[in-house]
Amino acid sequence: MRTIHDFDELVDLVQRSRDLFIRYSHGPAVDACGRSRDYEADVDLPGWSVTTLHPEPWWPRPVADWVARRVCKYSELADADPERRPWVLGGRVVGNGPDHEPLVVDVEPIGWLAPDVIDEAKRHYHERFEVGRDSTG
Repeated sequence: MRTIHDFDELVDLVQRSRDLFIRYSHGPAVDACGRSRDYEADVDLPGWSVTTLHPEPWWPRPVADWVARRVCKYSELADADPERRPWVLGGRVVGNGPDHEPLVVDVEPIGWLAPDVIDEAKRHYHERFEVGRDSTG
């Protein structure tokens, strides 16, 4: 699987396809040996849990803002376990998990995200958002 080395390249991929997701895991080969699981409920899920990369239709800001935020959403998983890495994939949504995350099957691996892409996404996120401020209303 190739590696995406540039944040702008990732944003361009997202702009060209509505069905791209990001997943923090040990990778598609390891994931193919099992499935996502809700450990709290002790239930296997019907697909892999992922995070969407394409903005919702109501999103008024640049695509790059959405992508940066989504890349950062679960980056702590990689911080806690260096063998968990972010990768981009395509797939078919079959439902939502207990945390409202999409669950996908028919996974098509696209590429690993290089550490520089994560760093760029974090910089972009912190420059463009009031990180940590709660939503209201």
